[in-house]
Amino acid sequence: MRAIGIILAGGNSNRMGELSAKRAVAAMPVTGSYRAIDFSLSNMSNSHIQKVAVFTQYNSRSLNEHLNSSKWWDFGRKQGGLYVFTPTITSSNSYWYKGTADALYQNINFLKNSHEPYVVIASGDGIYKLDYNKVLEEHIAKGADITVVCKDIQPGDDDISRFGVVKMDEDMQILDFEEKPLVAETNTASIGVYVIRRRQLIELLEACAKEGRSDFVKDILVRYKNVKKIYAYKMDSYWRNIGTIESYYKTNMDFLNKDIRDYFFRTHPDIYSKVDDLPPAKYNGDAVVNNSLISSGCIINGTVENSVLFKKVYVGNNCVIKNSIILNDVHIGDNSYIENCIVESRDTLRANTIHSADPGQIKVVVEKNFRYAL
Repeated sequence: MRAIGIILAGGNSNRMGELSAKRAVAAMPVTGSYRAIDFSLSNMSNSHIQKVAVFTQYNSRSLNEHLNSSKWWDFGRKQGGLYVFTPTITSSNSYWYKGTADALYQNINFLKNSHEPYVVIASGDGIYKLDYNKVLEEHIAKGADITVVCKDIQPGDDDISRFGVVKMDEDMQILDFEEKPLVAETNTASIGVYVIRRRQLIELLEACAKEGRSDFVKDILVRYKNVKKIYAYKMDSYWRNIGTIESYYKTNMDFLNKDIRDYFFRTHPDIYSKVDDLPPAKYNGDAVVNNSLISSGCIINGTVENSVLFKKVYVGNNCVIKNSIILNDVHIGDNSYIENCIVESRDTLRANTIHSADPGQIKVVVEKNFRYAL
């Protein structure tokens, strides 16, 4: 591959509420056994990008622990590798990353010391499969300065005002780029994946730094839209951003659909993640499970319907769990009822607990008990 990879995983989303209170959004558990960042890392590996940097910042402990070995994504080679960069106090800078462009600028030596001609920049909170080679090939063929990967957002799928919205001509050149508009003129949104020549990225970052600018989208894409040749690359496969409680819930529920499960986990290329040595899930005599994902280490005694249970979840006797997401290492006491909820990790729900929300609503359950961990 003729590119290095950069994954921006330092952000916090206020729309995630209490779910992002103790972890970065990129570290959010997804579909039972994965983290959100696994999808971007796997795309890098499957595209044969061997040198990848991850920029972390907000509540990064859980994410850093997840990234403590590059072997899970096959970056651990003599050439290349997985690098994790956090904000560092230096003689010339004592700030956290002030924005995405500032994060890149504070680590500009990584770009300068690399030799690959191109850079693939991706966000760490997108759930998708994408061959970055195809994006790079189109980027080179069109002589683009920057290529932005986009997707058409269908009404009802997501709130398009959460994203950057692009308008393009017949040749896919971007004519207008509006970041998070109140009223979008098109339904084509940027998914937060960009391809750019390395030397040009260095020049743009240095120019931004001199002017005190810090955001990659507003201060590079939007500002240079009439100066640089910026093209769009449209993807038509599954993509979802997990930056809100609603989209996080929908994403996990999407994996109860066999077609989506097969697309990610039964078709090449694969999605990789850090593997825990846990026993298989155990279903005791009274367990009833319908249309659910049950992860390793779980013990099920009650009824689970249309739900996703992450690792090491204990479901007590006579419990009923419907249309819910139960995160890692949750203990649910006997005779409990959970419906339309997301239960935070490491919670202990005492016996006879009831948590439910109306259809179409999502309740986040965070028990303030003695079990504190990530």
